[in-house]
Amino acid sequence: MSGNKVTTFGEIMMRLSPPGFLRFGQARSFDVIYGGGEANVAVSLANFGVPVDYVTRLPNNDLGEACIQFLRQYGVGVDKIIRGGERLGVYFLEMGAEQRASKVIYDRAGSALATIERGMINWKEDVFVDANWFHWTGITPAISAGAADVCLEAVKAAKEMGTTISCDMNYRAKLWKWGKQPGEVMSELVGYCDVAIGNEEDADKVFGVKAPQVDVTKGKVEADKYRFVCEELAKRFSNLKTIAITLRGSISASHNTWSGSLWHQGTFYTGPTFDIAHIVDRVGAGDAFAGGLIHGLRAYEGDPQQALNFAIAASCLKHSVLGDFNMVTVAEVEKLMAGDTSGRVSR
Repeated sequence: MSGNKVTTFGEIMMRLSPPGFLRFGQARSFDVIYGGGEANVAVSLANFGVPVDYVTRLPNNDLGEACIQFLRQYGVGVDKIIRGGERLGVYFLEMGAEQRASKVIYDRAGSALATIERGMINWKEDVFVDANWFHWTGITPAISAGAADVCLEAVKAAKEMGTTISCDMNYRAKLWKWGKQPGEVMSELVGYCDVAIGNEEDADKVFGVKAPQVDVTKGKVEADKYRFVCEELAKRFSNLKTIAITLRGSISASHNTWSGSLWHQGTFYTGPTFDIAHIVDRVGAGDAFAGGLIHGLRAYEGDPQQALNFAIAASCLKHSVLGDFNMVTVAEVEKLMAGDTSGRVSR
């Protein structure tokens, strides 16, 4: 470990959405942007002034190039992206509103990352030479056996090099189709991690660890109920030093409460709760939390409460930003942390 970069690894996709709040059946055109869990984290970190590289595999065509240009404009390092494969992954997003939920349709089978194989990425001698933090999510091993193999290759190399490893458990039921159960694959991978992040359901769906007496559909999620989840995960994975849970209470598709909790080396922290009454775009909010937490743990070293508060505030702001990426600055996050929720024009 010789540098201070964060490296993230996963699949970036073309996101196609009907304009505004049109339903798929009404669409006659689609808005195009690019996004994906680990790319979203990379952009958040770049916006916070953190040097960051994003690693993926993209087809050697104009769409692959468009992804690279899209990332480059936000200051994300793209030099370690490899090229190959037949196609770019795609996902379709129908934006929900009020009592109508959002919908996602994946079209990523056979994508460049889905067909990746061991040995295609030189983790030790190329990717991690100037990195001291590696972030991945549970989406990547869900894509294919090959993607899971390469993710395992990455965490093993990172661990050998003394690199801090974080994961977002990110359970996606629609993706785990290639043969193995999520818990089987994720248990080995999380065994290498120092930091684990999840939402109120991930630990239950992946590892069967469920918070007692919780119903996220009631619009209120009690942070202290997740102390049990964190402690159970810490027992199962003795390497974990830090475990964070995002807490979303769903009143409607347009109105959520948002908070988080953090277990750090035996101490449990809870953060503020924000009432988000008009959601612009909630896709990527968990990634915004992960990016905020990584920055917070590095910037407020020795102060887990501040790290948690930064992550919650950063991801709260993401709900006001259209697209997958959280286009906010440290100053904007710290302003919200300090209690300014007015949204007044800054002149």
